[in-house]
Amino acid sequence: MLARINSFGLIGIGGLKICIEIDVSGGTPTIDMVGLPDASVKESKERVKSAIRNSGFVFPPKRMTVNLAPADIRKEGAMYDLPISLGILAATGQLDLDTPNPFCKPLNQTLPNQNHSNQSTAPQNHSNQNSAPSKKNSVPLSEYIVIGELSLYGEVKEVKGILPIIIAAKQDGYTNFIIPQKNAQEASFVDNVNVFAFAHLHEIVDFLKNKTTCRPVTKQDIFSHLKTNKSEQDFKYVKGQSIAKRAMEIAAAGSHNLLLIGPPGGGKTMLAKCMPSILPILTASEALETTKIHSVAGNLNQSVGIVTTRPFRTPHHTSSRVALTGGGSAVKPGEVSLAHNGVLFLDELPEYDRTTLEILRQPLEDRSITISRALRTVEYPANFMLVASMNPCPCGFAGSKKECVCSPVQVQKYMSRLSGPLLDRIDLHIEVDNVSYDELTAPPNAEPSEKIRDRVNRARQIQLNRFKGSDIYSNGLMTNQMVDEFCTLCPKSKELLKSAFMTLGLSARAYVRIRKVARTIADLENSLEIAPNHIAEAIGYRTLDRTI
Repeated sequence: MLARINSFGLIGIGGLKICIEIDVSGGTPTIDMVGLPDASVKESKERVKSAIRNSGFVFPPKRMTVNLAPADIRKEGAMYDLPISLGILAATGQLDLDTPNPFCKPLNQTLPNQNHSNQSTAPQNHSNQNSAPSKKNSVPLSEYIVIGELSLYGEVKEVKGILPIIIAAKQDGYTNFIIPQKNAQEASFVDNVNVFAFAHLHEIVDFLKNKTTCRPVTKQDIFSHLKTNKSEQDFKYVKGQSIAKRAMEIAAAGSHNLLLIGPPGGGKTMLAKCMPSILPILTASEALETTKIHSVAGNLNQSVGIVTTRPFRTPHHTSSRVALTGGGSAVKPGEVSLAHNGVLFLDELPEYDRTTLEILRQPLEDRSITISRALRTVEYPANFMLVASMNPCPCGFAGSKKECVCSPVQVQKYMSRLSGPLLDRIDLHIEVDNVSYDELTAPPNAEPSEKIRDRVNRARQIQLNRFKGSDIYSNGLMTNQMVDEFCTLCPKSKELLKSAFMTLGLSARAYVRIRKVARTIADLENSLEIAPNHIAEAIGYRTLDRTI
């Protein structure tokens, strides 16, 4: 007999329909798997065999061929255990599919409402959700997308990437899903689908046979879960460093990249760790896109099911290129993608391998990263704000009150670890000096992060209104065409920027980024025009352009 079960696989943060065909025939008892399965998929035949037997079903001594189509795409992971098991039960007559020939029944291709991303931000009332009655299965197995890993006891174990899989399958017209119970919370944030979550194989079979009822996963409101970024650090605890605080406020308001330069102990790391406390709350679309990446990477908190705050990633300087940018045999997302819609903090920037840092140039410019391998090419989002810190020299004390012991050659060699094109892509270069004794011992009276965040939110709202109708939401993401449209300069501002351009030998990229930063400074002051003082302040944040 032949059975066919629909499942889905992952390609990046997208999904691809995988049709699993099982043919049972006479001959030597064996299971042959075809369709480019990797080692974990090939091993599923042992898990499936034990799971079926230990769930009270019969695993007949027959010859079985399992085909995972399309055959030219490599299948990875253990998520196909459950559909293979149900296919074997159906092919051996132990599972009634409710229709004489379910595979000839056309799938309902009517797509759900695709305006999900434009839903209102107002909280919705979900008080009646739990009153939804349980129901029997009224859909043939051929119209379900089945995903899950099995233990030897028949338990359905959680898998990676449930959210992107359900979203991709929904776009293909599928609305009915059978998934692991532990992935239910993650799946509950997708609208207009029927998701049934189970803990054991025999529960699924009983549901498909209409022996038991099952309540679909209750839909949840994303907005009720999103919250202010919590940080152990708050700007009210940062003594002194008024210039650095101002620069970080500008960076947060416009999503600009930032580099902190100063001696050890000046507070660079502390300042960077305060950045999440002044960033705006994630939007619903940002939360879904960020959750997709973390779900594929396998580091999503399944008890919450969604990323609720902006990521703050701090990879060590010994991290490899693959760890930072993504890749490997399974082409997993790296730190630049895990920091999507958040902050990537690189402490002691020159200590990173130069070739690793140079890879950052593409995602900093394109807001995505493309990873090419022999069998596939995957693109991951990488729209992050880069916050980096560094010492001014190997000993760390050049330009500070403490004497520097480095020779000019050593300083030049140290600074040459950072290329000009990379520094050009960093909007603000800020000098952070040591804090004086009087500042350290003064009572804490600095402005708290909450007040700074209020100004950041007001500036971001101005930018959202400015870029309404596009996929741009902050000044740091403006294209050159948008810069010409929204960053027009008065004659005095033009003359000031021209003078800086000629004196400092600025590149065209630095020229554009100064205008973007000036636009953000004007937004913080609620000014429609970019005044000369806005240009002057933006130029003042190009420390390395003045010293290199």
